[in-house]
Amino acid sequence: MNYELLCTKVISIVRLTGNFIRKEAMQFDVQKIEYKGLNDMVSYVDKTAEQKLVQNLEKLIPDAGFITEEKTINRIGKTYTWIIDPLDGTTNFIHGIPAYGISVALYEDGLPVIGVVYELNRGEMFYSYKGGPALMNKKEIKVSTNPDLKSSLLATGFPYYQFDKQPQYLKLLTEMMQKSHGVRRIGAAAIDLVYTACGRFDAFFEYNLQQWDFAAGCFIVQQAGGEVYDFAGGNDYFSKREILATNGKLTAEMLTAIKQYFN
Repeated sequence: MNYELLCTKVISIVRLTGNFIRKEAMQFDVQKIEYKGLNDMVSYVDKTAEQKLVQNLEKLIPDAGFITEEKTINRIGKTYTWIIDPLDGTTNFIHGIPAYGISVALYEDGLPVIGVVYELNRGEMFYSYKGGPALMNKKEIKVSTNPDLKSSLLATGFPYYQFDKQPQYLKLLTEMMQKSHGVRRIGAAAIDLVYTACGRFDAFFEYNLQQWDFAAGCFIVQQAGGEVYDFAGGNDYFSKREILATNGKLTAEMLTAIKQYFN
């Protein structure tokens, strides 16, 4: 498998789908949203974008499986699996807030080999492939070198459903706010992760995520020299659905804080 060539083809497919989303953003009618659950919104834009991605990606690897947010396809692959979020940051998109994008990852035998995250409003394409560097618009990116929390800017996501862990999350958030330059909440985990990969954020933490939220972004962070863990400091973040991504230098401090409230 030529991962670099395949990644180039994935980027073209993602960019084409991004053009569709941009066009729809200019004429989107908020009355057309649907609810999958409490505060969990979806629109025809999400569904159509996913269909476009699937139709083109399955041409690249016909027998690959798919894990997709909007479930427009349900197929198990023996070796390869695409993990897709066609519009990460749907709530931002619906409300006209310019922070959303597309996330596509390819896994081979359970391990990531390609990750692509396209932030549509700034036109920034973040990507990496097995054996290659992490890049943004063809320029290599690296995680930050900030050595400690007091010199760092952090990112997180707020719970918008399943609020059972909210009390301890708010305690953790309070501590992080007091010990850092600040905490930002963009509203799109894939973007938070690639911003960590390129050093804009020094670390990102969030729980109650889905695979399509972080599959590509986590890979890009790791390819950019960063580290990714679950809240216990292990690598079981896929099943636990909780992410701590750091520049490496903040890992110990962040885990010490997180373990006080999540265990």
